[in-house]
Amino acid sequence: MEQVITFIGENIKVFYILILSIFLGVEVISKVPSILHTPLMSGANAIHGVVIVGAVIVMGLADSNDYVSLVIGLLAVILGTLNVVGGFVVTDRMLEMFKKKPKS
Repeated sequence: MEQVITFIGENIKVFYILILSIFLGVEVISKVPSILHTPLMSGANAIHGVVIVGAVIVMGLADSNDYVSLVIGLLAVILGTLNVVGGFVVTDRMLEMFKKKPKS
């Protein structure tokens, strides 16, 4: 428990930035009109392929005995892939709404 308290004490500025960014993100997202929310989020999810690249780099640089880094990297790759695929699926469904339907 002392190690956790020491870690938080040494990195308190990072925690402040994290908390402020959470509040800022919630405030910005709440101001977006609902009609724009789905297109913005689907595009953002598709762009999050950077997470996958970062996770692969972390896993590649991790020591083979560092199971924590490897598991976190694997989890990031899985969740990042789900996010990217979900973004493309939502974008595809949105674009389907704008296609003209054939006349019967």
